[in-house]
Amino acid sequence: MRHFGLIGFPLSHSFSKGYFKEKFEREKIDNAAYDNYPIPDIAQFNALWDVDTHLQGLNVTIPYKKEVIPFLQFPSSVVQSIHACNCIRKFKGALYGYNTDVIGFENSLLPFLKPHHSHALVLGTGGASAAVEWVLQKLNIQYQVVSRTAGQHKLSYDQVTPEILAAHTLIINTSPLGMYPNINEAPAIPYEAIGTQHHLYDLIYNPSETLFLQKGAAQGASVQNGLEMLHIQAEKSWEIWNAATPILQ
Repeated sequence: MRHFGLIGFPLSHSFSKGYFKEKFEREKIDNAAYDNYPIPDIAQFNALWDVDTHLQGLNVTIPYKKEVIPFLQFPSSVVQSIHACNCIRKFKGALYGYNTDVIGFENSLLPFLKPHHSHALVLGTGGASAAVEWVLQKLNIQYQVVSRTAGQHKLSYDQVTPEILAAHTLIINTSPLGMYPNINEAPAIPYEAIGTQHHLYDLIYNPSETLFLQKGAAQGASVQNGLEMLHIQAEKSWEIWNAATPILQ
């Protein structure tokens, strides 16, 4: 039996275990199992592989997308570039690291992009933010990062004026604000400046329509949650784990 799983802490919000369970049943894959590994400290990472010799691959979520990188023997070029890893494959005793978030985000966003979506606001600065920024650079979309505190190349939320919001018609929430069970939270931006030219993308998928998306839709914007991104990145993880030899991005 081949074992795969998800590391992070906590994992109460996890999507992956249910997704792969259904996938294995639907596709009649009976030689693989997927489980959650909620480790409270990244120092426990190596023990996972020592205890379970059948473990062949892991997905990585909050808060370990950056912390896991020193454990990798072969990080992909994307992982090295954005300093975030969300997929690991063990092959001949070595750990290969990937970022499938970039593929999931890009492929899910592209159908919604219009020519006027040339400037974006990226809300949040975590590991998911790094993947989003990498894709925006690839697509030649100029962007501004927004964080809780201002810094070099970063605005604070209270610095986001209606004028700034109006000029950035693509707004991507990469922060956990609004994630279940904190469904009454939303990034503090002037939503009244949002209009029909805007597209709001929330990487959160639970709830399916966060308060952030609700506020955008109420102003006439198109909105999108992170569920399709998760589906795409999960399938890419499966492809990576099953390739004859490790794929290096």
